[in-house]
Amino acid sequence: MSRNKLYILLAIACLVGYSWLFFNYRSGAETDPDGLGICIFKEVTHIPCPSCGSTRSAISLLHGNIADALYWNPIGFLLGIILVIVPLWLLFDVVLKKDSLYRFYKKSEATLEQKKVAVPLIILVLANWIWNIFKAL
Repeated sequence: MSRNKLYILLAIACLVGYSWLFFNYRSGAETDPDGLGICIFKEVTHIPCPSCGSTRSAISLLHGNIADALYWNPIGFLLGIILVIVPLWLLFDVVLKKDSLYRFYKKSEATLEQKKVAVPLIILVLANWIWNIFKAL
């Protein structure tokens, strides 16, 4: 993927993410255990996916409720970090005509392809999924 395509994709993803959070923040989704669901996997199987609860987690973070955010889904922390850092990094690279985010992406992609990195991350995602099922999100 080229630098420009990646940057456009990331900008659109961040815009969609902020829009989704804003919509759910305004609707009070954090306090509704059933929340607004669009998870196709959960709708079909009635089993939560590994990322179920991420929106509620991110909204809990916005409210400063770290324990609630951790309960809903630790992936929400990762999403929160991404939604803060990526737009700033994109802006930095575009304004200064750099490609540091693109280089980081390529390096990260190569690292994630290594078995010694991929396997533990897959185990963490599976553990999170089991926890989501146990919590009946």
